[in-house]
Amino acid sequence: MTAAPVSSTAALTARFDAHLMPNYGTPPIALVRGEGRRVWDADGTRYLDLVAGIAVSALGHAHPALVKAVSDQVATIAHTSNLYVHEREVELAERLTALLGSDGGDTRVFFANSGTEANEAALKLVRRAAGTGRPRVVSTVDGFHGRTSGALALTGKPAIRDPFGPFGLDVVFVPYGDADALRAAVDTTCAAVFVEPTQGEAGIVEAPEGYLRAVRSICDATGAAFVLDEIQSGIGRTGRWFAHQQAGVLPDVLTLAKGLGGGLPIGACIGFGRFATAFAKGDHGSTFGGNPVSCAAALAVLATIEADALLDAVTANGDLLARGIAAAGHPLVAGVRGTGLWRGIRLTAPEAPRVQAAAAAHGFLVNAVAPDVIRIAPPLTITPGEIGEFTAALPAILRDATDEETT
Repeated sequence: MTAAPVSSTAALTARFDAHLMPNYGTPPIALVRGEGRRVWDADGTRYLDLVAGIAVSALGHAHPALVKAVSDQVATIAHTSNLYVHEREVELAERLTALLGSDGGDTRVFFANSGTEANEAALKLVRRAAGTGRPRVVSTVDGFHGRTSGALALTGKPAIRDPFGPFGLDVVFVPYGDADALRAAVDTTCAAVFVEPTQGEAGIVEAPEGYLRAVRSICDATGAAFVLDEIQSGIGRTGRWFAHQQAGVLPDVLTLAKGLGGGLPIGACIGFGRFATAFAKGDHGSTFGGNPVSCAAALAVLATIEADALLDAVTANGDLLARGIAAAGHPLVAGVRGTGLWRGIRLTAPEAPRVQAAAAAHGFLVNAVAPDVIRIAPPLTITPGEIGEFTAALPAILRDATDEETT
């Protein structure tokens, strides 16, 4: 009997298993091509991408503006290191500070390669500014700030944090959204408070109304730095350039990554006021940070969001998505939370992995971010018609997921 041929996906995953470390497990889908909001796997199956590389591919796949910006920059100069100035880095810093309402005098940018690195820079920045008299940092339960040692020390998820301690950093964790608990934990020994405007990896958990304003007030009263992690929420994901603009507050330090590069690796740590210049020469650095190609990509992302009025589209399409999910009418759906095109489908049972698998079988990529939450974070360019495709299919996806459970 002749054995069945090995599919391209099977061949790729076998090679993956043989040569890559097992920290990701083995992803079940091998993607080889993308166009717009669609991606194709190694076997030719097409999917509507509602994950966008974990809120990264802001313009979708193979967007002409991004392709041109990256191609032109690679053909000009691809790398300089931090020993030299190049125009794309300066231009991007100018653009970001302008979007934040500054002319650059009291706002400065440090470019890194990822969100984790941006948070590492922020941690060093606030400790440099605080001096030795403020050894403590306050973060939140279930918050996520990265997986390197400093960023992981700030991450309030014991399952991923505890195996790698101790961290050499005094971090106190308080319940997210609880202003009274935060007020009790922050005093004049605290260097900084790290918080997300919405907890992404916890399952798109929104802060209560007024929470960010309370964080700002507590930090002002004690002299602690307010560090806002907008790695997932920034660059239009919520329908504003930055989520804190909706709350009407300004942090002392802002961290960005993910959607900023549209698929190219880049992170940013932005300091305001005294935190703009707290680093002295030699205090921090990155060989690849501010890379010309990544900066060119980020500039293309920002220009396209503005030119195509994507912030308004994110708001309208996010509302359409939320209404469509709520109308699914399935007992597994407990509700939907989030803002703009950053949504979490709350489930009544811990069946998110089954829903993710059923969605893929129907041609949709979603993310089981928590046992009972499905994360939806599509490209900002998604259309109402594409949203309608997903919401129309959602009842069948949920039915298949629950049928799978009972068989």
